[in-house]
Amino acid sequence: MLSIDNILETNQMIHDNKLDVRTITMGISLLECASSSGKELCDRIYDRITKEAEHLVRTGEDIEREFGVPIINKRISVTPISLVAGGSDLTSYVPIAEALDRAAKTVGVNFIGGFSALVTKGATKADRILIDSIPEALATTDIVCSSVGVGSTKTGINMDAVREMGIIVKRTAELTKDNDALGCAKLVIFCNPVEDNPFMAGAFFGVTEGDSAISVGVSGPGVVKHALEAVRGEPFDVVAETIKRTAFKITRVGQLVAQEASRRLGKPFGIIDLSLAPTPAVGDSVAHVLEEMGLSSCGCHGTTAALALLNDAVKKGGLMASSHVGGLSGAFIPVSEDAGMIDAVACGSLSLDKLEAMTCVCSVGLDMIAIPGDTTADTISAIIADESAIGMINNKTTAVRVIPVPGKTVGEVVEFGGLLGYAPIIEVSPYSAAEFIARGGRIPAPIRSLTN
Repeated sequence: MLSIDNILETNQMIHDNKLDVRTITMGISLLECASSSGKELCDRIYDRITKEAEHLVRTGEDIEREFGVPIINKRISVTPISLVAGGSDLTSYVPIAEALDRAAKTVGVNFIGGFSALVTKGATKADRILIDSIPEALATTDIVCSSVGVGSTKTGINMDAVREMGIIVKRTAELTKDNDALGCAKLVIFCNPVEDNPFMAGAFFGVTEGDSAISVGVSGPGVVKHALEAVRGEPFDVVAETIKRTAFKITRVGQLVAQEASRRLGKPFGIIDLSLAPTPAVGDSVAHVLEEMGLSSCGCHGTTAALALLNDAVKKGGLMASSHVGGLSGAFIPVSEDAGMIDAVACGSLSLDKLEAMTCVCSVGLDMIAIPGDTTADTISAIIADESAIGMINNKTTAVRVIPVPGKTVGEVVEFGGLLGYAPIIEVSPYSAAEFIARGGRIPAPIRSLTN
């Protein structure tokens, strides 16, 4: 039974501290859509998505209104398209991306993810077609998101794929240069990708899932910051306990929404993703949570330790609130989507190197980072390789979503709008890794992969 204090506290978290459910994501398997005819495949994909997700948006809006919990996005994730399209006669998968875009717009969701390939060890013909199709697919669609898995703790890092993805990122930037390389904001390169991630741009619906599922991504960095304001000067034991208790409360809200959406839509409940997902809005910043612990500016010495504490405490608190925790779960540090991160980059306290260090202890990786437009494909591949190595060695998910903005350089600002926010262009090392990237092949899996 909820007490009046519980109700009032939740109300304050929502109205004063910007607590929200960042997304309800419906995962849909497209395996049954396979066809040798490319046209029939696209038609089947469109029909299945529009049928399965017909009531998703309205149900989310109803829950939002009835429970008073803001639900920012309604999204769809689908089976990695390279797995669905391999038997078709298509030589480009752009028509499939366009079918995904039409279907997502028909049902009214904000994004659809799964224009994806998993090439952590090697690539099939279908994988190669999909990867080659990414730049045009992201340039000709509006709400389709793409991801590629290039490594894992079990398989090592596919450096041929890493090299190729640097080229793909550059090509995507060029094809969407009129929108400040917005296509790159819809492309993520992963190590250890997970199959039940509800967050974009990296969401896809894994083959170990069923026909469909409802997953929810919660947020709430503003709630955590508010809670920490009450324990200023207290030891880190108190800080960790405060974050755990707060994460528990945040997750319970997400659990309520997820179960209700699952019941109303008649779909299995998938997972709750505990990630603290920031926005560009004031008061909704992970960087400001770290600064509340005593840092003068996010990025100064001590930031990585503070983030490690935050990430761990969020997971411990959330795990007590739900039996089905998954996705990425922790604390996101996307630069353009976090007002505090933007300020830290602008004042010089947060660099690309420091962001890389922070990814060792938090969820995902180098996210929504705008870099100079003249950054070479080799350098982008090297950034992907570094981040993949962190994920591979530490047995965690890491990713890269960098945006080389044509015509812009360090000190300039790029505007993406909405949840994607804006970002100052961050400096990249001028030294070349071209010979390193040109080697290709595969970086072997670490000794910790031998766990059988």
